[in-house]
Amino acid sequence: MKYPSFRMIAHNTKSLLLLGLSALCLATSCTKHEEAKEEAVKYLVTSPLLQDTTITKEYVAQIHAIQHIELRALEKGYLEKIYVDEGQEVRKGQLMFQIMPRMYQAELKKSEAEASYVGIEYQNTKRLADNNVVSKSELALAAAKVGKAQAEVSLAKTHLAFTTIRAPFNGIMDHFQVRLGSLVDEGDLLTTLSDNSQMWVYFNVPEAEYLSYKTNAKAANQTNVKLLMANNEQFKHPGVVQTIEADFNNETGNIAFRATFPNPDGLLRSGETGSVLMTVPLKKALIIPQKATYEVLEKKYLYVLDAKGIVHQREITVGAEMPDLYIVQSGLKPGEKFLLEGIRKVKDGDKIDFEYEAPKQVLAHLGTHSE
Repeated sequence: MKYPSFRMIAHNTKSLLLLGLSALCLATSCTKHEEAKEEAVKYLVTSPLLQDTTITKEYVAQIHAIQHIELRALEKGYLEKIYVDEGQEVRKGQLMFQIMPRMYQAELKKSEAEASYVGIEYQNTKRLADNNVVSKSELALAAAKVGKAQAEVSLAKTHLAFTTIRAPFNGIMDHFQVRLGSLVDEGDLLTTLSDNSQMWVYFNVPEAEYLSYKTNAKAANQTNVKLLMANNEQFKHPGVVQTIEADFNNETGNIAFRATFPNPDGLLRSGETGSVLMTVPLKKALIIPQKATYEVLEKKYLYVLDAKGIVHQREITVGAEMPDLYIVQSGLKPGEKFLLEGIRKVKDGDKIDFEYEAPKQVLAHLGTHSE
C-alpha cells in the first residue's frame, strides 16, 4: 500500500488553509457590505402640527324622564278597578284606578242633607229677622251654619274624587305595586308614571373642563351635545345643555351638567345609561400621529432627534385622543423632530440618517394607529 508523502500532505493543508481564508474574507466582506447597506437606511421623521382644532369629550351619563312621579292612594279602601296596564301609554286625565267609593258617596249624601237642612233653617231665620222677630246675630249664626254645611259638602266631594285616580300628564305606566282587590291605605304606592317626550341627561364635568366650557360655550355653540347609547349607537336627535348645578362636588371635583334631548320616538326610557359627547375647541393644539409613539408601563414615549441626528427617548403626556392622532399636553415642543417610522428598529442614542416630511403631509394620509 502506498501512503502520501509529507510534501503532499503539506500542500493539501496549505490549499485548505487558503480556501478557508478566502471564505472568511468573503464572509467578512459580505458582513461589511450588509452593515454598510443597513447604515444607509433612512428613517422618516416629522414635527408636531400646531393648529386650532376640536375634540370630542365623552362623559358617562344617566338618563331620566323629564317627569317621573309616583302615583299614590289618597284615600283608604279596596282597589275596586284597574283601567290601565303595565307599560301602557296613558293620556292626561285618563282614568287609571278606582278605590271603592261607597263610604265616600254616603258621606257626601249625608253632608248634602245637612246642608239642605241648615239652608231651610237659614231661610226661616231670615224671614223672622226681616219681621224683627229675631235678632240679626241669630241670622248671622244661621248663615254661618250654612257656610259650614257647604264646606262639608265640598270636603265630601273631594274625598270622593280622591277614590278615582287619573293620569296627571301624558306618560308611560310602570309596573303595579298593588293588585285588584288589595286594601290600600292613604299614601300607599300604586305605580309610577314617566313622561318620556323629553329626556334629561345628567353628566359630570371636571373643574378645568367646566372653565373651558364656560369660556368657549357662546363662541363655539358648545351647548349642543350628542348622546351615545348603551349599544354604542349614536342617538339621532341632538341635545342642548340647559342647566349646570350651583356647586362642585368637593370629593370628586366635578360639577353636574344637564342636557335635554327630544324623544319623539320614545326610544329612550328613564333609568338608562349612556355617554354624552361634547365638542370642545382647543387653541394651538400640538398634534402628532399615534403611530409615532410607543408605550412602556402605561406611559407614552417617542424618539426625538437632536441637531446631530441622534435619537433620544422622550416621555410625553397626552392631553386628548383623536382618531390616529394624539394631542400632546407636555414633553414635546413645536418644531422638534421625532421619528415617525421604525421606532422598533432604533434605540436611545442611535445616530440615524433620515428624511423629513412636513406634518400636514403626514396627517393627510394617516391610516394606522400607534405601534
